[in-house]
Amino acid sequence: MFNLNIAASGPTLDSEKNYDLLIVGGGPAGLSASIYAARKGLSVGIIADKIGGQVNDTSSVENYIGFEFVTGQGLSEAFEKHVESLDIDISKDTRVKSIEKKEYHELACDNYMTYKSKAVLIATGSKSRQLGIPGEKEFYGKGVSYCAICDGPLFKDKTIVVAGGGNSAVEAAIDLSKIANKVILVHRSKFRADQILVDKINSLANVEIHLATQIESINGNEQVTHIQTTKGEMKTDGVLIEIGYVPNTQFLTSVGLNERKEILIDKHHQTDQEGIFAAGDVTDEPFKQIIVAASEGAKAALSINDYLNNLGG
Repeated sequence: MFNLNIAASGPTLDSEKNYDLLIVGGGPAGLSASIYAARKGLSVGIIADKIGGQVNDTSSVENYIGFEFVTGQGLSEAFEKHVESLDIDISKDTRVKSIEKKEYHELACDNYMTYKSKAVLIATGSKSRQLGIPGEKEFYGKGVSYCAICDGPLFKDKTIVVAGGGNSAVEAAIDLSKIANKVILVHRSKFRADQILVDKINSLANVEIHLATQIESINGNEQVTHIQTTKGEMKTDGVLIEIGYVPNTQFLTSVGLNERKEILIDKHHQTDQEGIFAAGDVTDEPFKQIIVAASEGAKAALSINDYLNNLGG
């Protein structure tokens, strides 16, 4: 078990201060950006509902460089300790309700405070779309997973159900077929994946496909043992749910989004709104991974520093 002794909480946000950069979100992208920005000499503040974001909900991380194994909570604590060492102002357990551009960007929050900055980085991440069935929450981390890359190795030589019929689900099933004894793909309708992926999965001997089939419940004792579907019971050691993500962009009213409600950004992480940037899982960048989000946050911070320098900030 990886653990760290976290220092006392650092300084809190100051509503009277005009920050160079306010970061909305406390996941890998936002925390990484805050470190890079602070080291550039910018005055930085973080507004976060939860420090660590989805990393806290990950049972184990085995693909983040420098850690052969670390719990999601342990990695989150490591991130937070690094941020706190730089005395970055943070408002925890806080959500931004709106962003309005006046002389500065003004961020109104649910703690009844408004904070101001020259630039804003939105790094609010996303959340996995859920099936909403009995057993899904109860067995999360006990066989139920939303990340094939993160948790796939746990099902080596075992049986796993993949829920979903889009590209992500089919790609996950194909990847899992290389290590799992058996993969059962279950989808409520027909395939939505690209034909080349459908052809590939249909050619795999250890993949069983059930279309027009709904998962009604996930069952087990200490761990998942089976699922109940509209076609009957299926035994399995786990369930990977790959039915998409919901970006946390509900509070945005003017920033450009794509059809999946992800923030559209350019190569500098700039949105279509002057002075507003975005990074991590909330954007239209592919590959929703911890290390990718941390990297994108660093890139965004460097772009923001250039932006502020051009403003004379």
